[in-house]
Amino acid sequence: MFLSTVGTSKLHGRRDAWHSGWWTAKIVLWISLTIITFLVPSAFFQIYGEIAHFGAGVFLLIQLISVISFIRWLNDCCQSEKNAVRCHINVMLVATTSYVVCILGVILMYIWYTPEPSCLLNIFFITWTLVLLQLMTSVSLHPKVNAGFLTPGLMGLYVVFLCWCAIRSEPAGESCNRKAEASRRTDWLTIISFIVALLAIVIATFSTGIDSQCFQFRKGDTQDEDDVPYGYGFFHFVFATGAMYFAMLLIGWNTHHIIQKWTIDVGWTSAWVRIVNEWLAVCVYLWMLVAPILLKIRRTAEPV
Repeated sequence: MFLSTVGTSKLHGRRDAWHSGWWTAKIVLWISLTIITFLVPSAFFQIYGEIAHFGAGVFLLIQLISVISFIRWLNDCCQSEKNAVRCHINVMLVATTSYVVCILGVILMYIWYTPEPSCLLNIFFITWTLVLLQLMTSVSLHPKVNAGFLTPGLMGLYVVFLCWCAIRSEPAGESCNRKAEASRRTDWLTIISFIVALLAIVIATFSTGIDSQCFQFRKGDTQDEDDVPYGYGFFHFVFATGAMYFAMLLIGWNTHHIIQKWTIDVGWTSAWVRIVNEWLAVCVYLWMLVAPILLKIRRTAEPV
């Protein structure tokens, strides 16, 4: 789908019709490919598993850029002259709530996942998350940046969530993750959590796929009425990498790892992927704040 729709720019064309229609042919093709997978040698899936490691990483990068761009767009919208007065109270309320939830989340992670002083790795993960939250707040409130409280508050929610996911991905049996040990038994709640996690990833993949505009370098171009509303090729590329991300979650990011039934994203590799994703999200966010200032200083310093 990516190869057949990349570069589509106008509506009502053949490739637009292929992207938006031809559902009977697509269903037949999907069923055929599903059957073929049972006939393909296992060596093919080992190769695909290695490629999926890279593709899943690309998906995480695309997703975090999309999330950060949305947060910055929301902040710019609230700080605009048109909405600044009307949204002032709402912005302060949302920002305050975000910080309260972040602090509460950090406290709960200390209680749940550091039952012993020997849990140094979990203590490091949680403490470093708190340091990153403080760093984002300090940079956002710097006079030259002046990004306010809203963006670091929402980003704080995101990084605390990633830290929680990382620690929760630690395998059961670890003395520092008693929650995983308690949930080792497969029951209806575990199955529902599994299904909800899959649906959340599908929604995140779809919303990221139609958000191709935040990856455009020339955003000032005017659109014609017959232009496509979003990049079709980018949409299918995100779904392709999203499928690789699904595969990595289901096997715990380890092609040689045997995972328990009805579990998703469990294993030390999964935990470290989440932690690195958290740190990378903070780096990208800080770069988006600082880059315009650095570029402005550089242009000023250049001789005319």
